[in-house]
Amino acid sequence: MLKFLDDTQFSLFGLDEILAELYAEGRKANDETAEEIITRLEAMNNYIPSSDSARTEYRYVLLKEYREYIKNQADKDQH
Repeated sequence: MLKFLDDTQFSLFGLDEILAELYAEGRKANDETAEEIITRLEAMNNYIPSSDSARTEYRYVLLKEYREYIKNQADKDQH
């Protein structure tokens, strides 16, 4: 479940799997990875608005989510 700055929430099909794949590929949390997440989400028939402002917000929220995923995986690896 993604939470946006205005507190709206969206569920995206396949997001957890995409984050796991990117982590396994060793991808860094950056703008290029955010675009890749959006591309993969769209390939799974998730609707991502086409406006620049909406996509900018999606990139921000998806990068935040991916950074949290990386942190959680690192914590698991340490235990």
